[in-house]
Amino acid sequence: FKDFSDIEPAKFQNKTNGITPRRWLLLCNPGLASLIAEKIGGDYIKDLSQLQKLHAYVNNDQFIRDVASIKQENKVKLASLLEKDYGIQINISSMFDVHVKRIHEYKRQLMNCLYVIVMYNRIRKEPSKNFVPRTVIIGGKAAPGYYMAKLIIKLITSVAQKVNNDPIIGNKLKVIFLENYRVSLAEKVIPATDLSQQISTAGTEASGTGNMKFMLNGALTIGTMDGANVEMAEEAGEKNMFIFGMKVQDVMDLDKKGYNASQYYERIPELKEVIDQIASGYFSPNQPELFRDILNMLFHHDRYEDLILSLRIL
Repeated sequence: FKDFSDIEPAKFQNKTNGITPRRWLLLCNPGLASLIAEKIGGDYIKDLSQLQKLHAYVNNDQFIRDVASIKQENKVKLASLLEKDYGIQINISSMFDVHVKRIHEYKRQLMNCLYVIVMYNRIRKEPSKNFVPRTVIIGGKAAPGYYMAKLIIKLITSVAQKVNNDPIIGNKLKVIFLENYRVSLAEKVIPATDLSQQISTAGTEASGTGNMKFMLNGALTIGTMDGANVEMAEEAGEKNMFIFGMKVQDVMDLDKKGYNASQYYERIPELKEVIDQIASGYFSPNQPELFRDILNMLFHHDRYEDLILSLRIL
């Protein structure tokens, strides 16, 4: 609609989606909801702008401890659920690093998976080094006919199988792919999240709402300047988010310039190692060629042209 917008810009407006705090705070995180009400009153549920009153408690040690305590309680509950459903013992002192949304190339679950392999390799090379323990939780559904999305899920679960059963890794890194991700599960995952992954290619996600749910429940956000991340950065301040990667104009400039993934593969040793591991069947020893189509896409048919480039930045 760009041409129409240029002619009559007044006819085009943006309306960012929203979320209901009744479900995504009161219902799923009653401890945090009650603590906030105790400090600023309960009317904030009908007017979230009143959350600005919490600025008065930014340096209040007791309030900060109370928020942290509620987060930890939520993490313990989620860890118990995951152990029961997946048989994986979770380090509740680890960072709960969560990426949940529909599986799609532009939403970059694949990039996240590649970075998990980078962390895995780093720990294996220097197991005595002081790493921040991390539990990576990825969830979402793929469209029935979306072959690449389903192959990405398979790669994530194959990497998880390798990571979770490596004695050298121990409790420093765990990877879980949530089966049948749904609202009732989200109500348990979101309040327990420490780091929210909102890393879609700039200019592709018109408006997300998951990022709002995570932020409302006290998660820090790592993300690109895309979708509702832009409005969140305006409201909360970019200094309170971990913003990385290309902006929309950068993506457009790269489109014009041309994108050659092989340049980054040859230039970045850690990235080359990850790609070579996937290509050799390290994560699929019984089917070494299983992920060949993913590698072919990354090098020759990456529609979003910055998957490998953004891994370098991350």
